[in-house]
Amino acid sequence: MRSSARTFAVLCLGQFAATAGLTIVVPLLPFYLARLGTPEPEIPWWTAISLAAPAVVQLISGPLWGWVGDRFGRKAMVVRAHAGLGLAIALMALASTPGEFLACRLLQGACGGVVSATAAYANAVAATNRRGRALGALFGATAAGSLLGPLVGGLLAGQLGFGPLFAGVAGMLALSSVLATVLLTEPPGHTPQRQSARVVAGILLRARESRSMLLAGLAAQAAIYALVVVFAPHVERLTGSMAAATTWVGVLQAVTWLASCAGSPWWGRRNDVRPAQLGFAAAAAGCGLAVALQAVASVEMLVPLRVVQGFCFAALVQSVLHVTARQAPERWCGTAFGFSTGVLDLGQVLGPLAGAALAVLLPPAALFLLIGALLGVAALLAVAGRPKSDSDSVLLDETREKVLR
Repeated sequence: MRSSARTFAVLCLGQFAATAGLTIVVPLLPFYLARLGTPEPEIPWWTAISLAAPAVVQLISGPLWGWVGDRFGRKAMVVRAHAGLGLAIALMALASTPGEFLACRLLQGACGGVVSATAAYANAVAATNRRGRALGALFGATAAGSLLGPLVGGLLAGQLGFGPLFAGVAGMLALSSVLATVLLTEPPGHTPQRQSARVVAGILLRARESRSMLLAGLAAQAAIYALVVVFAPHVERLTGSMAAATTWVGVLQAVTWLASCAGSPWWGRRNDVRPAQLGFAAAAAGCGLAVALQAVASVEMLVPLRVVQGFCFAALVQSVLHVTARQAPERWCGTAFGFSTGVLDLGQVLGPLAGAALAVLLPPAALFLLIGALLGVAALLAVAGRPKSDSDSVLLDETREKVLR
């Protein structure tokens, strides 16, 4: 196997393992918390804060680990991310109280950051005109992990128990860390950098192009994660029974992630030849339309709408990273990715909270329409930040260099 092919095979395998490992755990959280002796009325609350905890910590740890990678090497960050995530999940198997489990989730956020670490490494080794494809492949692996993780977890948790399941996930992540240690090499041309993470964040926030994309990504993530809160109850209303809804939700989730598996490489290739802002805008608009139509669709019609949603969703995060990597100096792409994923993680925290609050105030149809409209706003934000001319790009370059000096 050629060196570049081997490199991306290792990166994609690691991304798949990390995502599958996390999505095995997440759907089972209420059941695991019940096993830990959590009082039944408190289970939803502990589930919510356990889900949000890693993303909150990553708001700080993401840029920090990105800076460390730019300073000391990007291979070490890939190894560290998988090993740290594996350690956190291994400790989850030993938790005996909800508080201990929450501490493990906080450790996961502090030691994880697999997406930004892997993306920074891929960006450094990929040719300039193929970086979109590299990100597309990585997010295709993420979609595959999101598809298979819940299926495997649902099948094995009842047979093996939670302890062995967590241990198996931790072992899978330890293996991916070892493979990264043995098979990856430090990207050529890397030299230690001393710039602060705050300066790189300042570059991204000052440049209209990256600032608009970060806001667009934040809005899109908040919309998609708000949808997670309200989707299953909506399906239950359509089917009329919890048993039928459980089956339909599983099928619809699988359909959505299958479409994302197909869409991720396609959007990545497109970003290499056309402006990523336009791809994001088209995808966010398509995703918003698909979500809005789910408000009035029958349960059978949800299948094609979720296919469109999944295919379009595959473009969003990778397009944000594609743009922000271009705005920061290449030697600082790790810090740029860390800061960008931290902003997107904020959407994962705010979205479910807003969705839960609005579900009490609005009828389901209005909530789906509102989420679709928010995705439309994300599309407009992406387009608004696109440079109008070559002179705008030159001005951005001059601003970037001025900040660095």
